[in-house]
Amino acid sequence: MDERFLKPYDPSTTEDRIYKQWLESNFFNPDTCVEKGVTTADAEAFSIVLPPPNVTGMLHLGHAFEDSLQDVAVRYHRMCGKRALWVPGTDSAAIATQARVEKNIYKEEKKTRHDLGRAELVHRVEHFAKESEDTILSQVKKLGASLDWSRYAYTLDEARTRAVTEAFVRMFDAGLIYRGHRIVNWDPKGQTTISDDEIVYKDETTKFYYLKYGPFTIGTARPETKFGDKYVVMHPNDPRYAQYTPGQQIELEWINGPITTTIIKDEAIDMEFGTGVMTITPWHSQVDFEIAERHELDREQIIDQYGKLLPIAGEFAGMKIAEAREKIVEKLQAKGLVEKIDDKYEHAVATADRTGAIIEPQIMEQWFVAVDKPFTLPHSEIDGIKNGQTLTLKELMMHAVKSGQIVITPEQFEKRYYHWIENLHDWNISRQIWFGHRIPVWYRGEEIFVGTESPEGDGWEQDPDVLDTWFSSALWTFSTLGWPEKTADLKNYHPTTLMAPGYEILFLWVSRMILMSGFHLGQIPFKTALIHGIVRDSTGQKFSKSAGNGIDPIEVIDEYGADALRMALLVGVAPGNDSRFEMEKVRAYKKFANKLWNVARFVLINTENMPSKQPKLLENDSVRMNELSKLAEEVTGDIENFRYHLAAEKLYHYVWHILADDVLEERKEALAEGPDADARASAQWTLLTILKDSLKMLHPFMPFITEEIWTHLPNRDSELLMVAKWPR
Repeated sequence: MDERFLKPYDPSTTEDRIYKQWLESNFFNPDTCVEKGVTTADAEAFSIVLPPPNVTGMLHLGHAFEDSLQDVAVRYHRMCGKRALWVPGTDSAAIATQARVEKNIYKEEKKTRHDLGRAELVHRVEHFAKESEDTILSQVKKLGASLDWSRYAYTLDEARTRAVTEAFVRMFDAGLIYRGHRIVNWDPKGQTTISDDEIVYKDETTKFYYLKYGPFTIGTARPETKFGDKYVVMHPNDPRYAQYTPGQQIELEWINGPITTTIIKDEAIDMEFGTGVMTITPWHSQVDFEIAERHELDREQIIDQYGKLLPIAGEFAGMKIAEAREKIVEKLQAKGLVEKIDDKYEHAVATADRTGAIIEPQIMEQWFVAVDKPFTLPHSEIDGIKNGQTLTLKELMMHAVKSGQIVITPEQFEKRYYHWIENLHDWNISRQIWFGHRIPVWYRGEEIFVGTESPEGDGWEQDPDVLDTWFSSALWTFSTLGWPEKTADLKNYHPTTLMAPGYEILFLWVSRMILMSGFHLGQIPFKTALIHGIVRDSTGQKFSKSAGNGIDPIEVIDEYGADALRMALLVGVAPGNDSRFEMEKVRAYKKFANKLWNVARFVLINTENMPSKQPKLLENDSVRMNELSKLAEEVTGDIENFRYHLAAEKLYHYVWHILADDVLEERKEALAEGPDADARASAQWTLLTILKDSLKMLHPFMPFITEEIWTHLPNRDSELLMVAKWPR
């Protein structure tokens, strides 16, 4: 027996060595598996693209959980003889990465991006991103992720940049990307637009003001936006306001003097809320903007892009909102225009996910993806959609899931998906930052050029904005496989088999991958979206820097090993559910690893002189073999149906309570040197077979220790456990 096996199991001296062995074998690459006869060229493909972590620092426990989940799937299907491909990659995460670097620069040098200039800032962000990338990739490897590193992709590398540019131009040519003035979410701190899905709503208790607006009472939590209000809106069926007619004008006294207001009737008004009548501020409210669009009303900006009031606010011009609000209310009170103030108004305030700033809706000229505009899909492999069919992107996104070609599981997330698509607005894809994919549009006077290469001739200036990082991420399932080229990988591995993101990016990413894959390839991007929950701390709080509750997964691995961390993250966590991370749970699975090691040592010591051929099994050994077969059937079914938490738990209980406590104890007498050679041979064969199959089934969950034990087994059916045949 190898000397290593005579000592307690030590993951710190084992895991890096094992991962190096895997890399040298090149079996993470399915092409190598075919070349070396592990699988066949015509075997079924199983493919995943790694949800790319942001290059903003380092991985957290949520990434460790997500990567462990996917690695279980990939290792299992590889052992089942499929051509298993897991494509690695990272995301530039433009807004987050640039914001992180800008913050560091200002802290250290007291300089802004404008002090540095575009080229210098981008250079610094790229340097930071590269350092983060190296850290992240080393962390992923420490977890044991069996990714095909030869196919590594980065959202800003040359191949992905070519794909992004091609996608933009094709969608522009199809009339689905346009430039226009629309209301957007403006982050006054980050100085950029953000999407609806990057907003974090925070509950707030504030004041609600009831103001006298001529003969009406209107309610608002934001009196600072009311300077330009010159339309009063009510429901056409509201009997309280039947005497007023659309277009009727009324003279009244307002914040800065007399104004003329116009009556508007619109069915968007909720008659049950407040007084059933409201004024609108089209420049600073999505709802008000849509009403103004329907009735072709004027729109006037009240607050600038730095969150300060404009000259329309009179003596309050130049003030920030927080400073001006109470002063504006005081003026309204002095004019007798405040009817009452509710001090306990509870509502959700929209804030920017990255900067924490309160979002200020603004009307801006931006680039958008039109989701309600009909287009013709030239090629379709999606059931129920024909080549040349005319439809909208919303219809395409809805049909891909409703047709059953894409399964979103657990089921409740599919319902959320439908609700979100039904209420989807045009997607604002412009970002006013410098790091990212520059919009491939050039201007020269009134001329505009959109193309994959810059235009010829002098005087052209490229659009200064970059694309929303989710635009490039939305191409991920096929850009990582070589699109827009017609590569073998694209043919062999797309649509991908599985996508396993967290529920917080169901709309940000999952839906947009369906949009992009449907439009550009006429395919679904993946067959199953397995939605997982969030890993929280032991009190149920979300991990965050501000809370100071972060845990570095590498520190956990260094102390307890990757196998223990993986099991602690996976066992007991059903799909879609949040989980609480308990260090005690990791310690428990470290003990389990030691138990498995000791079980293996006992079996190997007692099977050194076993017969080379399978003996006739005694009845009690046959019972145990049937029990093992039933376990393999259950575990296989659990993994196939994404019940990884149950499969891992069943294997844990089997090894600890059945194999260690019962099977080994039952066979100690038969294993002793004595006259009953048949009983001894039967016991030896049973124990070694149970150990082999237990290692195979545990391997997707605990890859390092199972691979290490495997190297000591006699009569192995493969050199490496990672490509051994799954027990059936």
